[in-house]
Amino acid sequence: MRNLGHYAAATVSPRLRLGVTGLSRSGKTVFTTALVHHLLASVAMPVFRASAEGRIRKARLDDQPDDTVPRFPFEEHMASLAEPERRWPESTRRIAELRVSIDYERAAGWRSGPATLALDIVDYPGEWLLDLALLDKSFAEWSRETVAGSRRPERAGIAGAWHQALKRDPAGAVGEADIALIAGTFTDYLKALRAGPEAVATTPPGRFLMPGDLAGSPALTFAPLDLSPGFVTPPRSLASQMERRYEAYKAQVVRPFFREHFARLDRQIVLVDVLASLDAGPAALAELETALDQVLLAFRAGRNSFLSSIFSPRIDKVLFAATKADHLHRADHQRLEAILKLLVDRSMRRTQGAGGTVGTVALAAIRATREATVREDGENLAAIVGTPAAGEEIDGQIFDGETEAAIFPGELPDNPETVFSGGFPPGALRFPRFRPPRRARDHGGRLAPLPHIRLDRALEFLLGDRLA
Repeated sequence: MRNLGHYAAATVSPRLRLGVTGLSRSGKTVFTTALVHHLLASVAMPVFRASAEGRIRKARLDDQPDDTVPRFPFEEHMASLAEPERRWPESTRRIAELRVSIDYERAAGWRSGPATLALDIVDYPGEWLLDLALLDKSFAEWSRETVAGSRRPERAGIAGAWHQALKRDPAGAVGEADIALIAGTFTDYLKALRAGPEAVATTPPGRFLMPGDLAGSPALTFAPLDLSPGFVTPPRSLASQMERRYEAYKAQVVRPFFREHFARLDRQIVLVDVLASLDAGPAALAELETALDQVLLAFRAGRNSFLSSIFSPRIDKVLFAATKADHLHRADHQRLEAILKLLVDRSMRRTQGAGGTVGTVALAAIRATREATVREDGENLAAIVGTPAAGEEIDGQIFDGETEAAIFPGELPDNPETVFSGGFPPGALRFPRFRPPRRARDHGGRLAPLPHIRLDRALEFLLGDRLA
C-alpha cells in the first residue's frame, strides 16, 4: 500500500525520489550537498535547461519526507566547506533524506504555467545496495561463494585468520565467544579487502563495514562457514546459529531497507571513484566492474507503466558518474568517461534492453582545482592547480594545507581498453587530496556559488524531463 500512496501523492503534487549512492569514498555526501546548494542558489547552469532558460523561480528546503529517517545535514556540510575550515564533509555512513521543493515554469505548450516539483533526495551507502543480492541466496549458497572467493590467490593472504577460525566443525556445538571470534575475523577480512589493493569491497554484508546502531547485535555477528556439498545443518550447532543470524540479517536489515527506501526510488545516480581503482591497477578495476554490475542488477530498471508505477515501480533512469574529474586536466575527461562506459557496458546493455535509460558522465560536484600550463624539461604540460591537504606529499614536498601547488597529474590512454589489459601501470597518475576551493565574495558579502564540472549535465539527465 505504500507504493499506492506514493503514486497517489505524486498525482496531486508531482514528486521525484532520487537515490544517491556509491561505494565508499566516491563522493556521495559532496555530490548531494552540491546538488542542493545549486538548486537553492538559483544560479543559471548552462546544460541544465530549466535553469539556463530561467524557468526555475525558486527552490527551497521543505519538510522532511519521512519522519523516521535522519535528515541530510546540508547546512552543517556547507559550513564545513566555508572558511576558515574548508574541509570536506564527513562521509555517508547511514541513510539520510532531504526534500527540496522546486517552483518552476513549465516550458511553452498546452501545459505551460507554474508548477512545483517535490524532489526527495535519498543518500545511502552503496555497500547496503550490494546486500540486496543476499535476498535470493540461502546461507549455504552465500557461504560457499564467499569462502571460495576468499581462497583466490590475491585474497588468501588477508583471509588467513578467518580461514583458521573456520576450522571449527560447523556441525558441532558452539559458545557465544566462538561465534564472536569467527564473525570478528570475517569482519577483519572484509575491512582488509576495502583497504587492500582491490580498493573496493564487493563481498556482503555491507553493514559489517558500516554497522551504525546495529554494531555488536546478533544480526551483525555471523559469518560464512566452510560447508561441504550436501551438508545438513544439525540443530543447536555452529551452522544453525550462523544460519539463524544470517536469516535475521536479511529479514530485519536488508528487507526493510528494500521495502521502505530502495523500492520507492524513481531515479538513481551511482558515484564511482574510477581514479582510485585506476591507480591501484587491473585487479582493482576488475573488482570495480564486478561491483558496478552487482549494483545495476539490484535496480529493477525499466520504463514504468501505469500499473507498475502503483504496484511495482521501477527506476527508469540510472546515471553512473566518475567523480573527482577535477583531479585531471579537461583533456582527459572524455577518456575518464570512456573508461567508466567500459566498466558498466554489460550492465548498461541489459538495462537499456528492459526499457530503462542509463547514462555516464565524468564530473566534479565541487571543483577543488583550476587548470594551468607548466613547463617541465622544456615541455609544456597541462596541469591542475589546487591546495593539497595538510600532510600530502608530492615529489618529496610535504604540504601544510595552505600552499597551492601546480601538478601534472599524468594522462589517461587514448584507448580505454589499455587500462584493463595491464598496459596502464598502477601509480601512473598523481592526484593528492585537495582542500575544498576558496570562494570569493561579491560586494554584498555573499559567497560565490561552489564551482563544479558537469554537475549541470547530471541534473539535466536526472531532472530535466520533470521540469520541462
